[in-house]
Amino acid sequence: MSSPFLGGTVGDRLRVHVYRCSAPKAHISSGAWGGAPQDLLNRTPPALKARFTSGASLMHTAVMPQSLSRVILHIIFSTRNREPWLDLDVRPRMHAYLATVCRDLGANFVHIGGVSDHVHIVTTLPRTVSQAQMIEQIKKASSKWIKALDDRYSHFFWQRGYGAFSVSPSQLDAALQYVETQQEHHRTRTFQEEYRQLLCRHGVDFDERYVWD
Repeated sequence: MSSPFLGGTVGDRLRVHVYRCSAPKAHISSGAWGGAPQDLLNRTPPALKARFTSGASLMHTAVMPQSLSRVILHIIFSTRNREPWLDLDVRPRMHAYLATVCRDLGANFVHIGGVSDHVHIVTTLPRTVSQAQMIEQIKKASSKWIKALDDRYSHFFWQRGYGAFSVSPSQLDAALQYVETQQEHHRTRTFQEEYRQLLCRHGVDFDERYVWD
């Protein structure tokens, strides 16, 4: 299928392509935390009590609830217009800074890769922030950092969109290897070709008019 961003005939360039991938989609439901009534917030919690019966003794204690999570994400986004800002001089520093931002947000695992026009981040999603909040903070902080690094980066921007895909523990090693070999991978493939393939592999429909913004 031809793409308006990759040349082709005049008719091809005028035609808008909406890609629909056949891979199954996951349906995820979400709920909202309810607020506690004010009188409950001011109430002194009851002390733990023990109740004993004749013969064998049984102790009933309150159990403290835990919220546990391990969601692994593969995040990918490019510089604006795929401009090659991240040369070999600044790329390792940018990757290190991105990892620092992720850890400051609460991620306990981070691996960064990429080439001159985009980055890949494999990381755990912190329990206390949403996916969108995390990526917004990553972009905002790193864009501000590189602009302050040198005047030549004053017009640096990330693209506004992003891709984020879940990674199962059994596929983590493969994802890390994929990110680690980005330099070799992109000798024969552009970011756009790679991104289309990832979207289709994960069953994500997309519209060429907006996906690169």
